[in-house]
Amino acid sequence: MTADLLNANELQKVDPVFGQLSFDGHEQVVFCNDKDTGLKAIIGIHNTVLGPALGGTRMWNYANEWEALNDVLRLSRGMSFKSSISGLNLGGGKAVIIGDAKTQKTPELMRKFGEYVNSLSGKYITAEDVGMETKDMDTVREVTQYVTGISEEKGGSGNPSPITAYGVFMGLKAATKYRFGSDNLEGKKVLVQGIGHVGEVLVQHLTERGAIVTIADINEDRLHAVGQKYGAKIFTGEDLYSAEVDIYAPCALGATINDATIHKIQAKVIAGAANNQLANEVVHGAILKDKGILYAPDFLINAGGVINVYSELANLTRAQVMEKTENIYNTSLEIFKFAETNNITTHQAAMSIAQKRIDDRKNELRK
Repeated sequence: MTADLLNANELQKVDPVFGQLSFDGHEQVVFCNDKDTGLKAIIGIHNTVLGPALGGTRMWNYANEWEALNDVLRLSRGMSFKSSISGLNLGGGKAVIIGDAKTQKTPELMRKFGEYVNSLSGKYITAEDVGMETKDMDTVREVTQYVTGISEEKGGSGNPSPITAYGVFMGLKAATKYRFGSDNLEGKKVLVQGIGHVGEVLVQHLTERGAIVTIADINEDRLHAVGQKYGAKIFTGEDLYSAEVDIYAPCALGATINDATIHKIQAKVIAGAANNQLANEVVHGAILKDKGILYAPDFLINAGGVINVYSELANLTRAQVMEKTENIYNTSLEIFKFAETNNITTHQAAMSIAQKRIDDRKNELRK
Protein backbone atom coordinates (compact mmCIF):
# COMPACT_ATOMS: atom_id res chain seq x y z
CA MET A 1 0.00 0.00 0.00
CA THR A 2 1.37 3.40 -0.97
CA ALA A 3 1.75 6.21 1.53
CA ASP A 4 -0.97 8.19 -0.27
CA LEU A 5 -3.46 5.31 -0.05
CA LEU A 6 -2.57 4.74 3.59
CA ASN A 7 -3.15 8.40 4.40
CA ALA A 8 -6.48 8.40 2.56
CA ASN A 9 -7.69 5.33 4.43
CA GLU A 10 -6.54 6.70 7.76
CA LEU A 11 -8.34 9.98 7.06
CA GLN A 12 -11.60 8.08 6.46
CA LYS A 13 -11.14 6.22 9.74
CA VAL A 14 -10.37 9.18 11.96
CA ASP A 15 -12.69 11.76 10.43
CA PRO A 16 -16.10 10.07 9.93
CA VAL A 17 -18.12 12.54 11.98
CA PHE A 18 -16.28 15.87 12.20
CA GLY A 19 -15.72 15.79 8.43
CA GLN A 20 -19.41 15.42 7.57
CA LEU A 21 -21.00 18.46 5.96
CA SER A 22 -24.00 17.95 8.25
CA PHE A 23 -21.84 18.09 11.37
CA ASP A 24 -22.62 21.39 13.07
CA GLY A 25 -20.65 21.43 16.29
CA HIS A 26 -22.60 18.53 17.78
CA GLU A 27 -21.86 17.97 21.45
CA GLN A 28 -21.94 14.19 21.24
CA VAL A 29 -22.59 11.38 18.76
CA VAL A 30 -23.16 7.89 20.17
CA PHE A 31 -22.83 4.73 18.10
CA CYS A 32 -24.81 1.79 19.48
CA ASN A 33 -24.17 -1.80 18.43
CA ASP A 34 -25.53 -5.04 19.87
CA LYS A 35 -24.89 -8.36 18.15
CA ASP A 36 -27.53 -10.35 20.01
CA THR A 37 -30.49 -8.13 19.05
CA GLY A 38 -29.04 -6.85 15.76
CA LEU A 39 -29.25 -3.26 16.98
CA LYS A 40 -27.26 -0.72 14.98
CA ALA A 41 -28.18 2.80 16.05
CA ILE A 42 -26.75 6.31 16.18
CA ILE A 43 -27.78 8.98 18.69
CA GLY A 44 -26.97 12.57 17.79
CA ILE A 45 -26.91 15.21 20.53
CA HIS A 46 -26.58 18.60 18.87
CA ASN A 47 -27.08 21.14 21.64
CA THR A 48 -28.18 21.10 25.29
CA VAL A 49 -27.90 24.80 26.17
CA LEU A 50 -31.66 25.23 26.58
CA GLY A 51 -32.22 21.83 28.20
CA PRO A 52 -31.93 18.09 27.59
CA ALA A 53 -31.78 17.03 23.95
CA LEU A 54 -35.20 15.71 23.02
CA GLY A 55 -35.93 14.11 19.67
CA GLY A 56 -37.55 11.05 18.18
CA THR A 57 -36.06 7.77 17.09
CA ARG A 58 -36.35 6.90 13.41
CA MET A 59 -36.00 3.31 12.13
CA TRP A 60 -35.16 3.22 8.46
CA ASN A 61 -33.52 0.81 6.06
CA TYR A 62 -30.67 3.14 5.08
CA ALA A 63 -28.58 2.33 2.03
CA ASN A 64 -25.43 2.54 4.16
CA GLU A 65 -24.14 3.79 7.51
CA TRP A 66 -22.94 7.10 6.04
CA GLU A 67 -26.49 7.87 4.97
CA ALA A 68 -27.73 7.06 8.48
CA LEU A 69 -25.07 9.28 10.06
CA ASN A 70 -25.91 12.19 7.79
CA ASP A 71 -29.61 11.81 8.61
CA VAL A 72 -29.15 11.77 12.38
CA LEU A 73 -26.83 14.79 12.27
CA ARG A 74 -29.26 16.83 10.17
CA LEU A 75 -32.26 15.77 12.22
CA SER A 76 -30.70 16.42 15.63
CA ARG A 77 -29.52 19.85 14.51
CA GLY A 78 -33.03 20.62 13.32
CA MET A 79 -34.44 19.67 16.73
CA SER A 80 -32.28 22.30 18.45
CA PHE A 81 -33.83 25.05 16.36
CA LYS A 82 -37.31 23.54 16.47
CA SER A 83 -37.39 23.57 20.28
CA SER A 84 -35.77 26.99 20.48
CA ILE A 85 -38.13 28.77 18.12
CA SER A 86 -41.10 27.11 19.86
CA GLY A 87 -40.00 28.60 23.19
CA LEU A 88 -39.34 25.20 24.78
CA ASN A 89 -36.60 24.60 27.34
CA LEU A 90 -35.15 21.74 25.35
CA GLY A 91 -32.05 21.03 23.34
CA GLY A 92 -31.80 19.10 20.11
CA GLY A 93 -31.21 15.41 19.67
CA LYS A 94 -32.29 12.55 17.46
CA ALA A 95 -31.66 8.84 17.01
CA VAL A 96 -31.74 6.51 14.03
CA ILE A 97 -31.90 2.74 14.05
CA ILE A 98 -30.63 1.09 10.90
CA GLY A 99 -33.03 -1.59 9.70
CA ASP A 100 -36.45 -2.42 8.31
CA ALA A 101 -39.07 -1.48 10.90
CA LYS A 102 -41.55 -3.95 9.43
CA THR A 103 -39.31 -7.01 9.64
CA GLN A 104 -36.40 -6.30 12.01
CA LYS A 105 -37.97 -4.40 14.90
CA THR A 106 -38.42 -6.54 18.00
CA PRO A 107 -39.19 -5.82 21.67
CA GLU A 108 -35.68 -7.03 22.53
CA LEU A 109 -34.12 -4.59 20.04
CA MET A 110 -36.19 -1.72 21.43
CA ARG A 111 -35.27 -2.55 25.03
CA LYS A 112 -31.58 -2.72 24.13
CA PHE A 113 -31.88 0.68 22.44
CA GLY A 114 -33.56 1.96 25.60
CA GLU A 115 -30.56 0.81 27.62
CA TYR A 116 -28.27 2.94 25.46
CA VAL A 117 -30.59 5.92 25.95
CA ASN A 118 -30.55 5.28 29.69
CA SER A 119 -26.75 5.23 29.76
CA LEU A 120 -26.80 8.94 28.77
CA SER A 121 -28.48 9.78 32.10
CA GLY A 122 -31.06 12.16 30.67
CA LYS A 123 -28.86 14.16 28.34
CA TYR A 124 -30.93 12.67 25.51
CA ILE A 125 -34.65 11.94 25.75
CA THR A 126 -36.19 9.87 22.99
CA ALA A 127 -39.65 9.79 21.40
CA GLU A 128 -41.51 8.41 18.39
CA ASP A 129 -40.54 9.10 14.78
CA VAL A 130 -40.69 7.41 11.38
CA GLY A 131 -40.91 3.63 11.73
CA MET A 132 -41.92 3.87 15.37
CA GLU A 133 -45.22 3.65 17.21
CA THR A 134 -46.45 4.54 20.68
CA LYS A 135 -46.19 0.90 21.75
CA ASP A 136 -42.46 0.95 20.90
CA MET A 137 -41.98 3.88 23.26
CA ASP A 138 -43.84 1.89 25.93
CA THR A 139 -41.29 -0.90 25.43
CA VAL A 140 -38.38 1.55 25.73
CA ARG A 141 -40.00 2.88 28.92
CA GLU A 142 -39.50 -0.55 30.51
CA VAL A 143 -35.76 0.13 30.75
CA THR A 144 -35.46 3.93 30.94
CA GLN A 145 -37.37 6.95 32.17
CA TYR A 146 -35.83 9.09 29.44
CA VAL A 147 -38.57 8.57 26.88
CA THR A 148 -41.67 10.57 25.94
CA GLY A 149 -44.67 9.90 23.74
CA ILE A 150 -45.69 6.83 25.72
CA SER A 151 -49.32 5.72 25.71
CA GLU A 152 -51.92 7.68 27.63
CA GLU A 153 -52.79 4.54 29.62
CA LYS A 154 -49.24 4.61 30.98
CA GLY A 155 -49.42 8.31 31.84
CA GLY A 156 -47.98 9.69 28.61
CA SER A 157 -49.24 12.06 25.93
CA GLY A 158 -49.81 9.34 23.37
CA ASN A 159 -49.24 9.54 19.63
CA PRO A 160 -47.83 13.01 18.77
CA SER A 161 -48.85 12.81 15.10
CA PRO A 162 -52.26 14.56 15.39
CA ILE A 163 -50.67 17.54 17.20
CA THR A 164 -47.83 17.65 14.67
CA ALA A 165 -50.36 17.73 11.85
CA TYR A 166 -52.35 20.50 13.56
CA GLY A 167 -49.21 22.62 13.89
CA VAL A 168 -48.38 22.09 10.21
CA PHE A 169 -51.94 23.10 9.37
CA MET A 170 -51.53 26.29 11.42
CA GLY A 171 -48.28 27.11 9.60
CA LEU A 172 -49.83 26.32 6.23
CA LYS A 173 -52.77 28.63 6.98
CA ALA A 174 -50.38 31.43 8.02
CA ALA A 175 -48.38 31.01 4.80
CA THR A 176 -51.59 31.04 2.79
CA LYS A 177 -52.63 34.30 4.46
CA TYR A 178 -49.24 35.93 3.88
CA ARG A 179 -48.97 34.83 0.24
CA PHE A 180 -52.58 35.15 -0.91
CA GLY A 181 -53.98 37.75 1.50
CA SER A 182 -56.40 35.38 3.26
CA ASP A 183 -56.10 32.08 5.09
CA ASN A 184 -59.36 30.82 3.58
CA LEU A 185 -58.48 27.47 2.01
CA GLU A 186 -61.77 27.03 0.14
CA GLY A 187 -60.88 26.01 -3.42
CA LYS A 188 -57.12 26.14 -2.85
CA LYS A 189 -55.29 23.33 -4.66
CA VAL A 190 -52.98 21.49 -2.24
CA LEU A 191 -50.61 18.61 -3.02
CA VAL A 192 -49.75 16.49 0.02
CA GLN A 193 -46.74 14.26 -0.57
CA GLY A 194 -46.62 11.45 1.98
CA ILE A 195 -49.74 10.36 3.84
CA GLY A 196 -48.35 8.66 6.91
CA HIS A 197 -49.67 9.40 10.40
CA VAL A 198 -49.11 13.16 10.06
CA GLY A 199 -49.92 13.51 6.37
CA GLU A 200 -53.31 11.83 6.72
CA VAL A 201 -54.42 14.13 9.55
CA LEU A 202 -53.27 17.14 7.52
CA VAL A 203 -55.39 15.89 4.61
CA GLN A 204 -58.35 15.71 6.99
CA HIS A 205 -57.87 19.32 8.15
CA LEU A 206 -57.49 20.57 4.58
CA THR A 207 -60.51 18.78 3.14
CA GLU A 208 -62.66 19.90 6.07
CA ARG A 209 -61.78 23.52 5.13
CA GLY A 210 -62.77 23.02 1.49
CA ALA A 211 -59.30 22.68 -0.05
CA ILE A 212 -58.95 20.62 -3.23
CA VAL A 213 -56.42 18.03 -2.07
CA THR A 214 -54.27 15.77 -4.22
CA ILE A 215 -52.23 13.07 -2.47
CA ALA A 216 -49.08 11.15 -3.42
CA ASP A 217 -47.39 8.25 -1.63
CA ILE A 218 -45.33 5.17 -2.46
CA ASN A 219 -47.93 2.97 -0.73
CA GLU A 220 -50.68 2.40 -3.31
CA ASP A 221 -53.07 0.69 -0.89
CA ARG A 222 -52.84 3.55 1.58
CA LEU A 223 -53.27 6.09 -1.21
CA HIS A 224 -56.61 4.63 -2.23
CA ALA A 225 -57.79 4.19 1.37
CA VAL A 226 -56.99 7.79 2.36
CA GLY A 227 -58.27 9.16 -0.94
CA GLN A 228 -61.59 7.44 -0.49
CA LYS A 229 -61.87 8.37 3.19
CA TYR A 230 -61.44 12.12 2.65
CA GLY A 231 -62.43 12.57 -0.97
CA ALA A 232 -58.87 13.49 -1.98
CA LYS A 233 -57.59 13.04 -5.52
CA ILE A 234 -54.74 10.65 -6.20
CA PHE A 235 -51.82 12.09 -8.15
CA THR A 236 -51.47 10.25 -11.45
CA GLY A 237 -49.08 12.50 -13.36
CA GLU A 238 -45.46 11.77 -14.23
CA ASP A 239 -43.84 14.55 -12.18
CA LEU A 240 -45.60 15.76 -9.02
CA TYR A 241 -43.21 18.73 -8.63
CA SER A 242 -44.59 20.20 -11.86
CA ALA A 243 -48.19 19.87 -10.68
CA GLU A 244 -50.23 23.07 -11.03
CA VAL A 245 -51.19 23.59 -7.39
CA ASP A 246 -51.28 26.53 -5.00
CA ILE A 247 -49.63 24.77 -2.07
CA TYR A 248 -47.10 21.94 -1.92
CA ALA A 249 -47.01 20.08 1.41
CA PRO A 250 -44.05 17.66 1.65
CA CYS A 251 -44.84 15.20 4.46
CA ALA A 252 -42.55 12.28 3.61
CA LEU A 253 -38.76 12.19 4.01
CA GLY A 254 -36.57 15.27 3.60
CA ALA A 255 -34.59 16.95 0.81
CA THR A 256 -37.41 16.84 -1.75
CA ILE A 257 -36.58 20.46 -2.64
CA ASN A 258 -33.29 19.96 -4.44
CA ASP A 259 -31.42 20.77 -7.65
CA ALA A 260 -33.55 18.34 -9.65
CA THR A 261 -36.96 19.57 -8.42
CA ILE A 262 -36.78 23.21 -7.39
CA HIS A 263 -37.14 24.76 -10.83
CA LYS A 264 -40.17 22.59 -11.60
CA ILE A 265 -42.23 23.67 -8.61
CA GLN A 266 -45.37 25.57 -9.62
CA ALA A 267 -46.79 26.07 -6.11
CA LYS A 268 -46.68 29.52 -4.53
CA VAL A 269 -46.48 28.14 -0.97
CA ILE A 270 -44.46 25.25 0.46
CA ALA A 271 -45.63 24.13 3.90
CA GLY A 272 -45.31 20.55 5.07
CA ALA A 273 -44.35 18.22 7.88
CA ALA A 274 -41.16 16.66 6.50
CA ASN A 275 -37.89 17.51 8.23
CA ASN A 276 -35.01 19.13 6.30
CA GLN A 277 -37.05 19.80 3.16
CA LEU A 278 -34.32 21.96 1.60
CA ALA A 279 -31.44 19.81 0.38
CA ASN A 280 -29.25 22.90 0.63
CA GLU A 281 -30.64 25.45 3.09
CA VAL A 282 -28.75 28.42 1.66
CA VAL A 283 -28.91 27.73 -2.08
CA HIS A 284 -32.44 26.35 -2.31
CA GLY A 285 -33.83 28.81 0.22
CA ALA A 286 -32.54 31.68 -1.96
CA ILE A 287 -33.96 30.17 -5.16
CA LEU A 288 -37.41 29.84 -3.61
CA LYS A 289 -37.23 33.48 -2.49
CA ASP A 290 -36.23 34.61 -5.97
CA LYS A 291 -39.07 32.59 -7.50
CA GLY A 292 -41.61 34.21 -5.16
CA ILE A 293 -42.42 30.91 -3.46
CA LEU A 294 -43.16 31.32 0.24
CA TYR A 295 -41.48 28.57 2.25
CA ALA A 296 -42.75 27.87 5.76
CA PRO A 297 -39.65 26.63 7.66
CA ASP A 298 -40.22 22.97 8.45
CA PHE A 299 -38.67 23.04 11.91
CA LEU A 300 -41.12 25.77 12.90
CA ILE A 301 -44.40 24.43 11.60
CA ASN A 302 -43.83 20.74 12.42
CA ALA A 303 -43.03 21.52 16.07
CA GLY A 304 -46.43 20.37 17.35
CA GLY A 305 -45.07 16.90 18.03
CA VAL A 306 -42.24 18.07 20.24
CA ILE A 307 -44.63 20.46 22.02
CA ASN A 308 -46.89 17.48 22.69
CA VAL A 309 -44.17 15.25 24.17
CA TYR A 310 -42.70 18.22 26.06
CA SER A 311 -45.99 18.30 27.96
CA GLU A 312 -44.92 15.08 29.71
CA LEU A 313 -41.80 16.81 31.04
CA ALA A 314 -43.34 20.19 31.86
CA ASN A 315 -46.74 18.92 33.08
CA LEU A 316 -48.63 20.96 30.50
CA THR A 317 -52.37 20.48 30.16
CA ARG A 318 -53.95 19.53 26.85
CA ALA A 319 -55.28 23.09 26.57
CA GLN A 320 -51.76 24.50 27.02
CA VAL A 321 -50.40 22.13 24.38
CA MET A 322 -53.06 23.23 21.90
CA GLU A 323 -52.44 26.89 22.70
CA LYS A 324 -48.70 26.55 22.05
CA THR A 325 -49.37 24.63 18.84
CA GLU A 326 -51.91 27.17 17.59
CA ASN A 327 -49.34 29.90 18.21
CA ILE A 328 -47.30 28.46 15.32
CA TYR A 329 -49.69 30.53 13.17
CA ASN A 330 -48.62 33.82 14.78
CA THR A 331 -44.93 32.91 14.91
CA SER A 332 -44.99 31.99 11.23
CA LEU A 333 -46.48 35.37 10.29
CA GLU A 334 -43.80 37.13 12.36
CA ILE A 335 -41.04 35.19 10.62
CA PHE A 336 -42.45 35.86 7.14
CA LYS A 337 -42.55 39.58 7.95
CA PHE A 338 -39.06 39.54 9.48
CA ALA A 339 -37.69 37.85 6.35
CA GLU A 340 -39.34 40.35 4.02
CA THR A 341 -38.24 43.37 6.09
CA ASN A 342 -34.63 42.18 6.21
CA ASN A 343 -34.58 40.83 2.64
CA ILE A 344 -33.52 37.35 3.73
CA THR A 345 -35.03 33.92 3.24
CA THR A 346 -37.69 32.65 5.61
CA HIS A 347 -35.33 29.85 6.60
CA GLN A 348 -32.61 32.36 7.51
CA ALA A 349 -35.14 34.39 9.48
CA ALA A 350 -36.31 31.41 11.51
CA MET A 351 -32.76 30.21 12.10
CA SER A 352 -31.54 33.60 13.29
CA ILE A 353 -34.37 33.95 15.80
CA ALA A 354 -33.86 30.39 17.10
CA GLN A 355 -30.08 30.82 17.31
CA LYS A 356 -30.43 34.09 19.20
CA ARG A 357 -32.44 32.38 21.94
CA ILE A 358 -29.75 29.71 22.28
CA ASP A 359 -26.95 32.30 22.31
CA ASP A 360 -28.74 34.47 24.86
CA ARG A 361 -29.15 31.48 27.17
CA LYS A 362 -25.49 30.52 26.70
CA ASN A 363 -24.42 34.02 27.70
CA GLU A 364 -26.65 33.88 30.79
CA LEU A 365 -25.04 30.63 31.87
CA ARG A 366 -21.57 32.18 31.54
CA LYS A 367 -22.34 35.01 33.94
